[in-house]
This record gives sequence, structure tokens and C-alpha cells, in this order.
Amino acid sequence: MQTPAAELEEARQHFLSKLAFETDVSDLLFDLGKSNTSFTIIDTRSPKSFEQCHIPGAINLPKINAETTAELSKDKVCVIYCWGVACNGSTKGAMKLNELGFRAKELIGGIEYWRKEGGEVEGTLGNNAPMYWRKDA
Repeated sequence: MQTPAAELEEARQHFLSKLAFETDVSDLLFDLGKSNTSFTIIDTRSPKSFEQCHIPGAINLPKINAETTAELSKDKVCVIYCWGVACNGSTKGAMKLNELGFRAKELIGGIEYWRKEGGEVEGTLGNNAPMYWRKDA
């Protein structure tokens, strides 16, 4: 191993920090199954993509600013997603939400991994919607 592993406490703090900023499909499915209402699910993709396929209960916020978030509760954590691991829309969205006073966590893998891991979807195309963003779409 060319690069040594971090010291134990430094590693623990790093991994603890990651968990404060991210959640995964399994954890979100678990919380939804328990009817947990302490979070809001936000999809940052385009309105067309959202209309075709999204996580049940998600709201579409492709533009995040004071006006578009005026109705959101700052008492709830925002779980935010975009297309997948190659998309930084959720990172940008989480940053904007944070600037506006909201706590946010990114959904690791976005809608791609939500679908791959069997999460239910809603929308006009549902599971027949494109899995990935395409420039010509």
C-alpha cells in the first residue's frame, strides 16, 4: 500500500462526516417504510425527467433559491438527488439549500441506484423512463 491508512480516530471522524452528508438507497427505503416524515425528498433533474420518473413523494426543484424553497420546512432534512454518480446536480442543490438555511443530505447514486436497487418510482414512463441523462434527450 503506497499510501498508509489513516489513524483510527482520524478515519472514524472522516467516515462519521461522510454519513452526515450522505444517505443511501437502503437507508431511505428503511425510513420511508417506517413512515418517517422528518425529511423532504428533492429531485434536482429537469421537469421533463421528473415527470417521466421520480421517487414517490419527491418534489422537483431544478432551480433552488429563496422563492422555490419558500414552502419548505427548515425543520426537515432535505434528501436530494439527481441522475446518479456522474451527476453533480444534487451536490450543487445541497450547497444552495445549505446557503438558504436548510440541512441536506445527498442520496448516493441518485435515481439510477434507486431504480437499480428496486426502489419504486412514479411518473408517466415509470421504470420505462431513460436510466441516464443524455445530451440529445
